[in-house]
Amino acid sequence: MEKPKIDLSGMKNSIKDAAAKTKTSIINTKGAVVSKLDADGDGQVGIEDIIALSFKTPGVYIKRDVFLKKQFFKNYSQEIVEKAISTTPASAGILQEEIDKIADEVIKSERTKVSGISTALGAPGGMAMAATIPADIIQYYGFMLRAVQKLLYLYGFPDIDADVEEGLQLDDQTMNTIILCLGTMYGVAGANNAIKALARGLANGVNKKLMGMALTKGTIFPFVKEVCKWFGIRLTKSMFSGAISKAIPVIGGVIGGGITFASFKPCCDRLKKELKDTLLANPEHKASVEEMAVYNSIMGKGVIDAEFQDVELE
Repeated sequence: MEKPKIDLSGMKNSIKDAAAKTKTSIINTKGAVVSKLDADGDGQVGIEDIIALSFKTPGVYIKRDVFLKKQFFKNYSQEIVEKAISTTPASAGILQEEIDKIADEVIKSERTKVSGISTALGAPGGMAMAATIPADIIQYYGFMLRAVQKLLYLYGFPDIDADVEEGLQLDDQTMNTIILCLGTMYGVAGANNAIKALARGLANGVNKKLMGMALTKGTIFPFVKEVCKWFGIRLTKSMFSGAISKAIPVIGGVIGGGITFASFKPCCDRLKKELKDTLLANPEHKASVEEMAVYNSIMGKGVIDAEFQDVELE
C-alpha cells in the first residue's frame, strides 16, 4: 500500500515569508538604529557618538572629588582625603593595594549593573528592536564610561572636563582621552602607550596647552584615529548581530546579557592594569621604549607612527 504524501509546500512558503519579513525588519531596524545613535548627524555611528550620548544619560558622569571622598573618608583622615583629591591618591600616601581593591570593587559593581539591564533590554523582538538596540548600546557604554572615570580618578588622572550646563558636552581633549581609554580596554594597538605618555606628561607638569595639542592635532591624535577606526568596524558588526539576535524574543536577551557579562570585566581589567602602571599611579614606574617614544614626541624630541591592529580579547 502506497504511503500518502504530505504536502509541505505551505510550510515552506510560510518559512520563506517569515525569513523575508525578518530580513526586512533587520534592514529597517539598522536604519532606525543609525538615526538614533548618530549624535553628530553625519550619517554614521562612531565611538564619539556613543560617548556623547552615553554622557547625556543620568548617572554616567562621575565627579572626581565626590567619588574619591566617598572611597577614602572611612579609612583615612580628612587631610589625606583632601590631598588625594588635590593631587593623586598615590601622592596622598594611599597604598596601591588599597587602590587596587577599590578598583576591583568598582569593576564588579558596574559589571553587575550593566549585565542585568542588558538581559532585560535584549528580550524584545520585532518592532521593539529599533528602540532596544540603541538603548542596549548606550547603556552598555554608559556603565563602561562610569568605570573608566572611576579608574582614571583612582590612578591619578584629573577630573573629566564636561560642560554640565550644556548637557554634559565634552571638549575634544577630554573626548580623545576617553577614546584612548576605551581603545586600551579593547587592546587596540598603541592606545595603552598613548595613555601612559599622557600620564607621564601630567605627572611631570607638562604645559596643558602642549598636552592638548598632542591629543587633538599632534602626536597622540593618530592613536585616537586608529581607535575610532577600530570601533567604527566593531559598532557596525555589533549592530548587525544585535538586530539578528533580537529578531528572536527572549533568546536575544539571554545572548545579550551573557556577552555583556563576559566582555565587561576583561575590558576593565585591562584598563586597570595599564593605569596602575603609570607615573601618576606609581612613582617608581619604569617606562617602556614605546611609552618614551610617544612622550618624547609630545615634547618635540621625536616622531612616531600609530599602527592599526585588531587585538582579540582573551
